[in-house]
Amino acid sequence: MTNLACHHARALVFVICLAGLASTVLRSATPAVDVLTAVAALPPHLIEPLREGIGFSETAGGEVVVLDRRGHAVHALDAGRTQSRKIVDIGIELGQLLEPGVLSLADEVFAVADGPGGFDRVQFFSMRGTRLGGFYLPRRTTPRWVAGGIVLNGIGGLHFTGSTVLLNMPDTGALISEFDLEGRVTRRVGVLRRTGMEADPPLHQAMNLGRPLADPAGGFYFVFQTGVPMFRKYDATGGLVLERHIEGAELDAAIQTLPTTWPNRTAAGGTLPLVNTLVQAAAVDRSGRLYVSLRTTHTYVYDPRGEKVRVLQLRGAGIIAPTSLSFSARTGRLLVSPGGYEFDVR
Repeated sequence: MTNLACHHARALVFVICLAGLASTVLRSATPAVDVLTAVAALPPHLIEPLREGIGFSETAGGEVVVLDRRGHAVHALDAGRTQSRKIVDIGIELGQLLEPGVLSLADEVFAVADGPGGFDRVQFFSMRGTRLGGFYLPRRTTPRWVAGGIVLNGIGGLHFTGSTVLLNMPDTGALISEFDLEGRVTRRVGVLRRTGMEADPPLHQAMNLGRPLADPAGGFYFVFQTGVPMFRKYDATGGLVLERHIEGAELDAAIQTLPTTWPNRTAAGGTLPLVNTLVQAAAVDRSGRLYVSLRTTHTYVYDPRGEKVRVLQLRGAGIIAPTSLSFSARTGRLLVSPGGYEFDVR
């Protein structure tokens, strides 16, 4: 073989090796789907009476609270999971609930947002059901956005940190509105994303609906639930750290079916555009990893740098499409509704 032929042969082998390496890197950059089986679940006889149990959360002492959204009530379970008691009941009075949207637990106190008589309010309760405080929000200027029974705007996008309340209220021009425990706005974080629909304010706001979440390391995440799925991370001062599109083979078909046009509407008609939600739920673990559950029944996991590191499917009695996620303060397990399942995600 001539020197030139040997050179070409070595070059060809080098190219083939590079191609193989690139293929390996590409495959490793796309995590395989990891199907996790629940390691525990709330006893069926305690949760079956609930009409729609969501917001399953656990304290450091092992007690559990569950919001029964359709039952307009909150139930508590003891650490041994042997007894359930209703600690907040239906009603319009302070200390009661009507049309609740979400429950969020911090330490031994939980916040519930509801909307009696068209007014949005946030109330704080102890694990015994004692009302510790709360506040009303200004009267809504736009109707509630609801998809699949999930309230998306205002009180639906609530996260309680223990000292502040984070709400998604895009009609204010910001993604995250932070309130103190007396109901005063302390700051607004994150500009609305560009949609190309700014001339249609209801549609523009609809494409900026999502979940605000506190980062244990400081700062915030915001996960868009409507339109093209994506998330942003902000530092403790409210400065943008990163923005990532939520992408994956599991989402390709769903993204391709997202609408690109909407019928004309008149403000006097009071009609709202029909928007799709590809993101159903989201939560952040102790180490700052972001978990995003999708309509496809997959859950994507992102590290603090915004890199996707895991793709999960969660199996209880069957594959679950989570509508709420939280992490146990006692075990660090992922807690999932519907069903009240626990998953070891280590």
